[in-house]
Amino acid sequence: MAKVEYIQYYSNTLRRNMNLEVTGHWGHPILMFPSSGGHFTQNTDFGLVGSVMNFIDEGKVKLYNIETIDMMSFYDDHMDTGTKMHNYELFMQFLKNELIPFIQRECHTHRIGVSGVSFGGYHAANTAFRFPDLISHYIGMSAAFNIRNMAPLSDDLRIYYNCPDEYMRHEDGWKYDHMQIVLGTSDWDICLDKNRHMSGILNGKGIAHWYDEKKRISHDWPLWKMMFPEYLGAYFK
Repeated sequence: MAKVEYIQYYSNTLRRNMNLEVTGHWGHPILMFPSSGGHFTQNTDFGLVGSVMNFIDEGKVKLYNIETIDMMSFYDDHMDTGTKMHNYELFMQFLKNELIPFIQRECHTHRIGVSGVSFGGYHAANTAFRFPDLISHYIGMSAAFNIRNMAPLSDDLRIYYNCPDEYMRHEDGWKYDHMQIVLGTSDWDICLDKNRHMSGILNGKGIAHWYDEKKRISHDWPLWKMMFPEYLGAYFK
């Protein structure tokens, strides 16, 4: 039975406790994000963690499910764009300067994996593409790659730097040579076009990745529970 630990990690950057669910004893660490506004246990509650329990039990991976601040940034419809971007930048700095170093120390590794479904896939993508030296794997499932629709009528430059499908057009492809990248989607997925578009950008930069388009299954947990074991199986045999 896999070890499950619940941690309240105090962030000096955010000045608050951040909830973290850790599943497994050892293995390559994968930092996971919930979908839009989801609880930090969402990936467990909806069976995504359970779908890869054999990899956890065998010590191949160790999962770190972190809460987000979606409801204090992009998903607060009454918040002005400047405050949204300020708060989200603090979250990104928390990941880079606090949480990822904590995971690195705990797992004795330099690079970690990141993953998520839907808007959780956005958080994972933004982390991977902004901080490539820290990331070994990006596994996105039905991910989004742009937040401009959540920051309307604004030319705040910070929006650009948090839209992977914009800033990746101007990045050097060699920075990502070491990274295993998966863009998982389906022909019935509401994020299908977003993933096709992102794949085209990566191809244009010469960045190797696995674009995987499933058939006849919608943007929901059954799709992601089918995908996740397949992707882990490809990299953590």
